[in-house]
Amino acid sequence: MNKNPKLFIAVCTLPAVILTIIFMIIPMFNAIYLSFTDSTALSVGTNSKFVFLDNYKYMFRDKYFLQALANTLKLLLVVPPITIFFSLLSASILTQSRLREKAFYRTVYFFPSIISLTLVGIIWSFVFNPTKGILNHLLELVGLENLKHAWLGESKTALACIGVALVWQAAGYYMVMHIAGIDGISRDVYEAAEIDGATAAQKLMRITMPMLKNTIGITYVLSLSGTINLSFTLSNVMTAGGPNGASSVLLQYMYQQGMNNANFGYAMAIAMFTLFMAVIISAISRKLTMGNE
Repeated sequence: MNKNPKLFIAVCTLPAVILTIIFMIIPMFNAIYLSFTDSTALSVGTNSKFVFLDNYKYMFRDKYFLQALANTLKLLLVVPPITIFFSLLSASILTQSRLREKAFYRTVYFFPSIISLTLVGIIWSFVFNPTKGILNHLLELVGLENLKHAWLGESKTALACIGVALVWQAAGYYMVMHIAGIDGISRDVYEAAEIDGATAAQKLMRITMPMLKNTIGITYVLSLSGTINLSFTLSNVMTAGGPNGASSVLLQYMYQQGMNNANFGYAMAIAMFTLFMAVIISAISRKLTMGNE
């Protein structure tokens, strides 16, 4: 083995390559093929008809798809910036402050990102419950009864509730990545800024953020893809896409078409569109946030 390291590497990686081909590459090409067919529960496989771009053309005449697309884009515009802002702010506070309980707070902030996403959805469903929920109860305690809502049951608030749950679940995860980046910045830079009288906000804006530009770019792209993927589970658990599609997102609508309506061809077309959109948005965001390294 020592005389032929390439053979050794090939033998070691072969199982992973085989599994990747079987469980990722082949299903992906199968999904692409199905997206060009009219496959249903009764016509999967050889009985399905090749319809070329008909599924993709129908998407943009399907008002429920367009609504799911609009909801997904709204989440992509709002959730990643807020998530990265809070994660960066938390990381800066926990690294620059002299709190004795730093390890405790890091654990508390990171905890939501390691629990089941289904459980996250259930927790926030209880928070937003119109009769027994914590949020409406707190509003009542402070005398703001007029602000009480059936948060998950109203079209104007359902999607925002999912966005809140997404930020809460992901902020701690990106906080840890930002902490690692901040720890790599020389303490001398911050000490010099303190001597010059810089405030905590000035250190964050003029030292931390510029020097973490590459890290922030990476976490922002990860947050974009995470928002697309994780919103599916939270939409299913918290609202099932309702009311009247107000909180439906692309992957949730794909699931509905494939599993509930058994319209596999159309569901795969939605999946391929979502994948293509995610790649394009991530590439653009990566370019804008990273710039010239």
